[in-house]
Amino acid sequence: MSNAEKAGFLAIELDGAGYENLARTVLAAESAGFHVATFKDAPEAGRANALQRAAFAGPVTRTIAVVPEVDTVYTEPFHISTQLASLDYVSGGRAGWIATAVEAPEAAAAVGRSYVEGDALAQEAAASIEVGRRLWDSWEDDAVIRDVATGRYIDVDKLHYVDFETPEDFHGAAYSVKGPSIIPRPLQGQLPVLAAASLVGEGLVPADAVDAVLVTAPTAELLAGEVRDVRARLGAGVAIVAELDVVLNARGQAAASRSVAAQGDRAGFVGSAAGLAELLDSLLREADGVRLHPAVLDVELEELSRRVLPELRRRGSLRPPIQDGTFRDVLGLGPAENRYSTSAAAIAAAGK
Repeated sequence: MSNAEKAGFLAIELDGAGYENLARTVLAAESAGFHVATFKDAPEAGRANALQRAAFAGPVTRTIAVVPEVDTVYTEPFHISTQLASLDYVSGGRAGWIATAVEAPEAAAAVGRSYVEGDALAQEAAASIEVGRRLWDSWEDDAVIRDVATGRYIDVDKLHYVDFETPEDFHGAAYSVKGPSIIPRPLQGQLPVLAAASLVGEGLVPADAVDAVLVTAPTAELLAGEVRDVRARLGAGVAIVAELDVVLNARGQAAASRSVAAQGDRAGFVGSAAGLAELLDSLLREADGVRLHPAVLDVELEELSRRVLPELRRRGSLRPPIQDGTFRDVLGLGPAENRYSTSAAAIAAAGK
């Protein structure tokens, strides 16, 4: 396999960047050569949510994809779809969606909904993703005509009802979505959708509903093996992104002295930039990409920019950023077909 064929991408979680330094931080990540910036959704009083921060970052950047976490359980699917479509427009086609579904009784109480847990979480996620994808297709690409002579902005024949209804065995409150969307089809047609690997598979969110999965393991040593296991379980049609916490030797301090508590079951690396480059080089031979979670954003980003990403590029394990590209391009996805316009074309062809 050539270097170009095995080269992967890197994402960085920007949870530590508030509005006051978000532009500077996301631009630093873009300049360093990161392909994707993600935004954790941890609602706090007075803090913008993940989608709002991604929308702020989108217009100030040119190559880095902006991908927020958005909850599928306690957020209305119609609103998710339209807000993400808007994010795709303001970012120039570089938006994505990390679809989350976690046990959150406080979120349920905040919106006055019953608490969702267990298998129902994956059901909620699958339904929300399906609604989003149908709504993104509900406008054909050429639906906006701006016909001054007739005073028509859109061709109504190119807007479609999505007619979604939750399945009969749905654990939560049943709902339906008629459509069409209130926003034209996103620039990418279909935004890439990511989810935790634990949410995806038989009896959960269908593998063909997502474009990539986030893979975790208890230790860095076990991470490559977990990537292989997930790929074998889900097949080659889903991109694999390994998750890694990072604490580096920096600013005269040893990483061990700066180490923080592990984040759940997410593997962590504590050590030198050279050691991290070695680990990432190995991981990028197994996974399509790796998402890094810096212990202290500004500190780790400085070391990553100066010492880690340049070394990965030297080794050929990190692909260059895609100029004027989309998030679909980063994941190696082709143009997104529109399920409704394809059906309409087939009907028209059959009637001839």
